[in-house]
Order: sequence, then structure tokens, then C-alpha cells
Amino acid sequence: MRTSRRIRAFLGTLSGLGLFAAGMASSAMFGQATAGSERAPTALPGFSEVVSLSHINDPAKIPLFPGDPKFRIDTAFTIPQDGFFLEYVQEGTHTGSHYSAPCHFHAGGLCADQLSASDLVMPAVVVDVRAQVARDPDYIVTIADLKAWKSVNGQMPPGAAVLLWTGCARFWADGNTDGEPNYYNCGSGLSGNHQPGFSRNAVKWLIRSGVLGKTGATGTDTFGPDPASDAGYLPTWLTLRRHRVTLENLTHLGAIPPVGAWVVLGSPRNVHGSGAPGTILALIP
Repeated sequence: MRTSRRIRAFLGTLSGLGLFAAGMASSAMFGQATAGSERAPTALPGFSEVVSLSHINDPAKIPLFPGDPKFRIDTAFTIPQDGFFLEYVQEGTHTGSHYSAPCHFHAGGLCADQLSASDLVMPAVVVDVRAQVARDPDYIVTIADLKAWKSVNGQMPPGAAVLLWTGCARFWADGNTDGEPNYYNCGSGLSGNHQPGFSRNAVKWLIRSGVLGKTGATGTDTFGPDPASDAGYLPTWLTLRRHRVTLENLTHLGAIPPVGAWVVLGSPRNVHGSGAPGTILALIP
């Protein structure tokens, strides 16, 4: 055990050196000159705030999509007994806040380990549909809704992550008791599953207009981009082509502007992964 701890300490030192080197590389890539002749190694010029768009992965609170594997976290080692703290996590790859890769819906589509880092960094577009969803938890976002956003905010950038701010995230930790307000019915208290989402034509319009190009995403603060009424999940199926992904179970969408922010997906790159839970960040200018 003493040898194992020495190895862990050595690996920790290597990891720290790797992170330092990555920080220096990021500074060289993104940094701008300061008042002096040196650059701050951890500065992110151009971004004033970083917001997490991910819920905490807590088995006691997380709503699971119907039929998904159970989620549990067990303590494997403790500091008093083993000298270090480590947990064993068992969860589906689409548990909690996560992204889905093209191979989630398409045989032969790219999986998580085949996507490049640049596929996971996108300009963000936030479409506020809370008022519509408050009236109808099954609201279907149309082309007209997207054009109305465009008339106010301007052109959507190509390769964007188009995110629906529905307001359903505030019911995240609530249970799934049928007929009670919870995440499964977006707080409506209606029986069964109810959630808003993109119409099929809206996603086709985003593709035709180049907003969803080789890269890009559709996302939302619900279980996924599809309205509950679309049993075929066609909005997701349409999105997951080429290098595009979907972002699901997001939160804090109200903390980022309608346009101008960027999203960064930080998740495990499992071999043949159809997606992965992780930390989705928004960088705000």
C-alpha cells in the first residue's frame, strides 16, 4: 500500500505538470498582451465570466430518463483507512447533464472518442420560450419562433449550439410522482411525461440555414431537444449528423446572453461512447 501511495503521489506530480503545461499552451493560444511584456498564464481575455450549465450529479436528486440504468456512487477508499478518498460511479452515459454523440442515433456515426476537441466548443444561442412553456408544457418551438429571435438578436452564428431556455430546470430535483409537479412534466402536474422541444421543421431550418453545419448542437434544460409528443425523437435524429451533438438536462441558461457566449463540453471520452455526462461550461464575453 505504501508503494501504491508513492505511485499515486508521483502521478499526481506529473498531472500537475501536465495541467501547468496545458495552461501555458492555452495562454499562448488565447492570451493577449498585458500592460507589460508578459502574458498572464491563466488569463482568458475576451471572457468576463464562466457559468456552469450542468446540474450536480447527485444520485439522491437526479431524475433519470424512463428506462435508463440506475445511478449510484459508492465509496471505495477513505482517507482514514487507505490514505486517499476514491469513489466508484455507476451510471448510464446519458445520465444528468450530458451530450449525445452522432452514434447515439446513427449506426456508423461518430462516437465520443472520434469527435475532435473543436467539435465540443461552439458559439451559444439561447432562445427563451419560458412564456410559451408556462402556457403549454408540450410547446413545440417553430421556425417562426426562431425567426422572431433572429429579428431581435440578429443572425445566428454558424455551427452554433442552439439552446432552448424552457424554465423546466427549476423542477430538477423533484420526483416523478404521477400527477404532481415535477421535472417529468415540467411542473405542470399533468399525468405522464410532458416537455417542450424543437419541431422537426425548426431543426431542418437550422440545418438549411447553416446554423447547424458540420458542427453545432441543439440543446435544452429538459431531457432532450424533442417535445414529448415526438415519440420518434426526430429533432435529435436530425441533429446528430456529421460532427453535431445534442446537449441535455442543462441549467442556468438564464445566466448567459441570447448570443455572444460560447459553450465548452468537458466530458469523459469513452471509447465507442454514445455520449457522456460531464461539466458543460459557458464562457461569457
